[in-house]
Amino acid sequence: MQNRFENPLIVQSDRTLLLDVHAPRADECRNALIPFAELERSPEHLHTYRLTPLSLWNAAGAGFSPDDAVAVLHEFARYDVPQAVEMWIKETAGRFGKLRLIPAPSVAVPYKTAAITDPNGENTKAKEIEEAYLYLVTESRAVFKEISASLLVKKLTLTPTEYVAPAENADANVTDDEKAHCFLLHLTDRGTVKQELLKMGWPVKDDVPMSDGEPLEINLREKAQSGKPFNVRAYQKEAAQALVGDKGAGTGFGTIVLPCGAGKTIVGMQVMALLKTSTLIVTTNISAVHQWIDELLDKTDLTADQIAEYTGENKTIKPVTVATYQILTWRPEKEGPYPHFSLFRERNWGLIIYDEVHMLPAPVFRVVAEIQAIRRVGLTATLVREDGLQGNVFSLVGPKRYDVPWKDLETSGWIASAECVEIRLDLTEEKEIEYAVAEPRKKHRIASENPAKIPVVQELVRRSPDDKILIIGQYLDQLDEIAKLLAAPIITGKTPNDERDQIYSAFRANKIRVLVVSKVANFAIDLPDASMAIQVSGTFGSRQEEAQRLGRILRPKDRTSRFFTLITRNTVEEDFGSNRQKFLAEQGYTYRLVRYKEPRDVSEALGEVK
Repeated sequence: MQNRFENPLIVQSDRTLLLDVHAPRADECRNALIPFAELERSPEHLHTYRLTPLSLWNAAGAGFSPDDAVAVLHEFARYDVPQAVEMWIKETAGRFGKLRLIPAPSVAVPYKTAAITDPNGENTKAKEIEEAYLYLVTESRAVFKEISASLLVKKLTLTPTEYVAPAENADANVTDDEKAHCFLLHLTDRGTVKQELLKMGWPVKDDVPMSDGEPLEINLREKAQSGKPFNVRAYQKEAAQALVGDKGAGTGFGTIVLPCGAGKTIVGMQVMALLKTSTLIVTTNISAVHQWIDELLDKTDLTADQIAEYTGENKTIKPVTVATYQILTWRPEKEGPYPHFSLFRERNWGLIIYDEVHMLPAPVFRVVAEIQAIRRVGLTATLVREDGLQGNVFSLVGPKRYDVPWKDLETSGWIASAECVEIRLDLTEEKEIEYAVAEPRKKHRIASENPAKIPVVQELVRRSPDDKILIIGQYLDQLDEIAKLLAAPIITGKTPNDERDQIYSAFRANKIRVLVVSKVANFAIDLPDASMAIQVSGTFGSRQEEAQRLGRILRPKDRTSRFFTLITRNTVEEDFGSNRQKFLAEQGYTYRLVRYKEPRDVSEALGEVK
């Protein structure tokens, strides 16, 4: 029997969890923490996790109960789990579902516009229309009183009311206590109410049935049109089913978290096949739009005349339409309306897929709040948002419905194994004084563009002739110089879309071995044969960026992929680099550190020197 004091986890009363990465069951414990805890720091020996309300509510949305969380802590804890932490977990996670949204009867009200004029010019009687309402119900009298006393009641026209069952939904599984503690709200306030109540610490369980939308027959092929075998993997089916559920109340919306390279697009298509309805897909860029269309044509029975592209180049709408976030957030005037938001209402969509949902632009949340009746799924490799709007993803797109540790999929062979190496270089002498006197933001750029990085890149490329290599960076001057020295093509935000697609195709077809890319390639780009990435610079400490860049080389392959990050020593780049690595540490990846002083140190980076 294992000695308890060899366990890897120390649970502290401030709700932080310390994971001893050298303890015997550390990897097992890390995977067990992923559903409900957030990694804060990941130095060499002790990783710090924190329990937060949102991490527990996302876990609850995926079916992970507070008892499950407490059981994990007890199983892996080196010392006694503080009773206060147990109670907090159960009380906080238990808030999910204390408030529910359910249907309410429609109410006839006077038409609110001016009197309608008939063709003869005579005024007709003011019409009555039916307005749709929802109930917000709770079994708790204390919760009911707290909300009644808040500004929400006035701000969102929440009206304490008596419960009246709608004719088409006579019971809605409503308890007598919920009938007594009930608010009435406008259907159009559905998303906003959920947002505001989350800020108050009350996540709402949305049990209002979704609308079915326009029917569309969609089936997945047993053999891809390209001739390759095609099977939906078990975890992809599980993820789609977790989202769709039984198609009843409380199902049909949420977020699926899977590693890059694990086939999130396939999950989206599986959801489409289960729901068989017209679908709007929104993704990060035009190249990703084209990839979605290619995948739909290759792996479903949809035809080209059923699929449309809605971008800056082509604005067509069909039963399946693929758009970019960029076109949706374009507006002719800085403070004016967003004309392309109308796309969300152009058809009777039955499903909206938000690809890379962690990149969902803040203005789009406004529309997402309004269209809560449409089934929707967010696809992402990480719920981390650099703008802190994870709560909006939770309340408006939906809670996490499915998650799987990266290392589990690596062990199963569904994503490639990867080695992460950080190469630390000194700043060149001519840049040291410039760095010392620079402003903080300028310091980051000076460190990132350290000229000493370029010979290291050249040497890594030269000594890896069998690898397909991506060189990724933030600063265009640096990337241009590297591309010229290596005689490699480069893709940046200025590269025309047709040219981008041609270069990506050439890379996939093995006509290009080395490709230089800016941050435009961070997201939704499928380059399955890439086996090495060299990161020369990155965004200020972006954890999501690190996950996405590693993801570019995780498509299954026979060899171990390698991810090199070049960091300038004793600069702000070290601090930002440590933050970026948090997400990978959370998933079980470790960085091997190499101190670069001379060209032969590249041998150590490549693992040729023990």
